[in-house]
Amino acid sequence: MSRIKSALPPREDLERLIDALGYLTIRATPNAAANEIRLPAPGAPGVVNLRTTATPEDGKANDAVLALLAKALDCPRSALTLVRGATARNKVIHVAR
Repeated sequence: MSRIKSALPPREDLERLIDALGYLTIRATPNAAANEIRLPAPGAPGVVNLRTTATPEDGKANDAVLALLAKALDCPRSALTLVRGATARNKVIHVAR
């Protein structure tokens, strides 16, 4: 079985989307074919599209979202907190700096 690849944007581009209070807004898509983070188009609202292969049951997709963001931001998983959207596709993540 082949390993699932992750498409990650440059860390600096992702960090620009974190607001002054440390919040990042994402739209998560579970059950995707691959783990991927897509940045918004220039001039578009600052919502990051994040796709994960995890299923949305028992918090698996939320854990995968936070793990993928931690990898993309090159920070520990403990620095990220799911603030809003535990059962929704639209989520707000707090990034401790």
